[in-house]
Amino acid sequence: MKIAIVILNWNGEKLLEQFLPSVIEHSREATVYVADNASTDTSVEFVKTAFPLVKIIQNTENGGYAKGYNDALKHIEADIFCLLNSDVEVTPNWLSPIIETFIKESRTAIIQPKLLDFNKRDYFEYAGAAGGFIDKFGYPYCRGRIFNTIEKDNGQYNDATPIFWASGACLFIRKHVFNELNGLDEAFFAHMEEIDLCWRAQNLGYTVKYVGQSTIYHVGGATLSNTSPKKTFLNFRNSLYTLTKNAKGAIFLIILARLILDGIAAVKFLVELKPQHSLAILKAHFSYYGHLKQLLKQRKATKHKIRYHNINAIVLDYFLYKKHFFESL
Repeated sequence: MKIAIVILNWNGEKLLEQFLPSVIEHSREATVYVADNASTDTSVEFVKTAFPLVKIIQNTENGGYAKGYNDALKHIEADIFCLLNSDVEVTPNWLSPIIETFIKESRTAIIQPKLLDFNKRDYFEYAGAAGGFIDKFGYPYCRGRIFNTIEKDNGQYNDATPIFWASGACLFIRKHVFNELNGLDEAFFAHMEEIDLCWRAQNLGYTVKYVGQSTIYHVGGATLSNTSPKKTFLNFRNSLYTLTKNAKGAIFLIILARLILDGIAAVKFLVELKPQHSLAILKAHFSYYGHLKQLLKQRKATKHKIRYHNINAIVLDYFLYKKHFFESL
């Protein structure tokens, strides 16, 4: 089984210097690539000099996470793609459980390892923890992380189990499935495109899985901080994109509910004296409505839509019923 580890880079020389050594050392079974998104720093020259065995693909523009990977992966021959963030430290034998699972389970198309926090190493990391889910209204949460409550790793998620979405910080996918899905949706630019990818894979009957025997450490926010209004904009808008394209049921009722819930979130940001984030939510909705016609066209083309949620409203469970840990949901 041929594995390609592909690290998308944009002006990330310092991150590559810090994290590429662990990837190279502990990934002997794979070929390592750096896919550069038209960087303006010297990161490409640095990789060529410091890591001559790492293969480099140079994209002609910075099209974000989605287009960046779509463009780069066209040039790579492999059975499995690993989409790996540049701020990830991997561990010895991290690939073995992943490869074994792909070999044994032909319908498993996407896998995520355990994501721990690089800076607080005995805690899960925000971006994916031990595998993701969404509620009826498209709000994401994880085993090990609900909103800003992050669990300590006590071995409670050392299992291997189906999940709804795998984190884009480290996502393994079979090449033929990636191609069957026509890759990532480039309209997303960045954030939540992995949820959309995993959802579309499940609509086709594939399984998304978490394999807790494989561990990595993720810095998180190295490209776009959690405090960035742009990240707020992308997360809220792209969540609406994903719902409209894929959700089973009366989509306009769901979107109406989201309008109310997102409005409450915007007020919360105002109370917290973060008006830029409130404005980002407003912009997210206007951008969404501007693309609604195309999204409905994509929705119509999706013939089979799976049941996508186990709980109705993570917002109510968390803030009203004080269910802050996954096991309490």
